[in-house]
Amino acid sequence: MKILGIGNAIIDVICKVDDKFILSNNLSKGNMKLTFDENEFKKLLSNLKIEKTISGGSVANSIVGLSQLGNKVGFIGKISDDDFGKKYETGLKKENVDYIYKKKKESIPTGTCLILITPDSERTMFTFLGTAGKIHEQDINIDVIKKSEMTFLEGYLWDEGDPKKAFDKAIKNSNKVAMTLSDKFCVDRHKKHFLELVRNKLDITFSNEEEIMSLIDAKDFKEVISFAKNLNKILVITRGKKGAISINGKKVEEVNAKKNLNVIDLTGAGDLFAAGYLHGFINNFNQKECLEKGTDMSSKIIQQFGARL
Repeated sequence: MKILGIGNAIIDVICKVDDKFILSNNLSKGNMKLTFDENEFKKLLSNLKIEKTISGGSVANSIVGLSQLGNKVGFIGKISDDDFGKKYETGLKKENVDYIYKKKKESIPTGTCLILITPDSERTMFTFLGTAGKIHEQDINIDVIKKSEMTFLEGYLWDEGDPKKAFDKAIKNSNKVAMTLSDKFCVDRHKKHFLELVRNKLDITFSNEEEIMSLIDAKDFKEVISFAKNLNKILVITRGKKGAISINGKKVEEVNAKKNLNVIDLTGAGDLFAAGYLHGFINNFNQKECLEKGTDMSSKIIQQFGARL
């Protein structure tokens, strides 16, 4: 197997609603609300008509992108043996992703992101992490990791306790490890641990400009460059309209962002950028070509709704 992804298994449930529904449920239009309250989640869901479901989660989106580019890939993510869990597994298998997790009935339901689309095309998200964030080391299949050229992890999944043990087990047994820092909130919350991972455990780190500057407490981007040059590992940074940059030791490559795009939805931009870059990396593209493939994939995805090409 080329790449094995390990991440939050979250099913995206797409529903059409009116503005009144957003207001009456105290949601902030265009933003995401995270809940750990199962009853609140179930109450909201009971009033919705489901248009379609997509097997999502950040690394899962990247893994599907890699599969669509013709790579042999797999995914480990925790689901429950419930209706959404079954749909999640089926959805990944349809995309030719080897789903390496044996689901069982959990006390908490499968992780779900309700994507509520209002008539003006705005997307308001309501996320219930469910069992996704409860991954532990028994869920990690060492044999599959050892047979994969690379393991790809997400910062969203890292947490003290069982998820950290699962992470450590995966990293220890991997041939190569890539990880996305995921979100500035994750970085700020786990700064010391993430810095240790970037410096000593990861072969490739994906980040946006804000996340990496927060991680190393940089005042300007030059500090990021000098930090990256001393790492002797690959650091890939997306910079929005400024394009993207990849630093590997003293070798620095940059590409510009594509111009004149009809930007509709930024949801999957980072996930698909990582898919493109990793596709290049495991197929022996040079650093510049990896960046170009990442940019090509992210440019396509932001011109449509959702995180699937």
